[in-house]
Amino acid sequence: MVSWIARGFSGAFLALAATGLWAQEESTNQVAAETAWSVFEDKDPRECWAVSSPTETVNMKDGRVVAVRRGDILLMTFFRPGADVQGQVAFTGGYPFASGSTVNVNIDGTEFELFTEGEWAWPANASDDAKIIAAMKRGADAVLQARSSRGTTTKDTFSLLGYTAALEEAEKRCQ
Repeated sequence: MVSWIARGFSGAFLALAATGLWAQEESTNQVAAETAWSVFEDKDPRECWAVSSPTETVNMKDGRVVAVRRGDILLMTFFRPGADVQGQVAFTGGYPFASGSTVNVNIDGTEFELFTEGEWAWPANASDDAKIIAAMKRGADAVLQARSSRGTTTKDTFSLLGYTAALEEAEKRCQ
């Protein structure tokens, strides 16, 4: 399994994301908003990403809907030219994922798998990133199902309205 740092995420980005300090409403580096998606840009190191919060979340335990406290729930596509990262899909469910678990991504009936580490999930390789990005560009919604380290099953629905425009803006800013 490839670690986040090896795939191009900076320690500063991870620290900010993990603490929730960079939440979309509070960040000073937001450069664009495209419907359900926002675009952010950092200069040092050079990083750009399109990001969205879910339009709906459902948390279940033992077959019942339950209320749980979760941190930021974000789906993003990330660019970092200094690390040769050109379109990396990433997801954080706002909790530590169950050890060894995967996240199921369903985009209008097409399914993909993300591998987990701590509170983060991502595709196995750049080829899978490209397939998911292509599906997100065509799709209406992305539904991500995962399992927390406490055994809660989560289902997060993200609107893909504005995804293509936000993705193109993030990519353009980090060429």
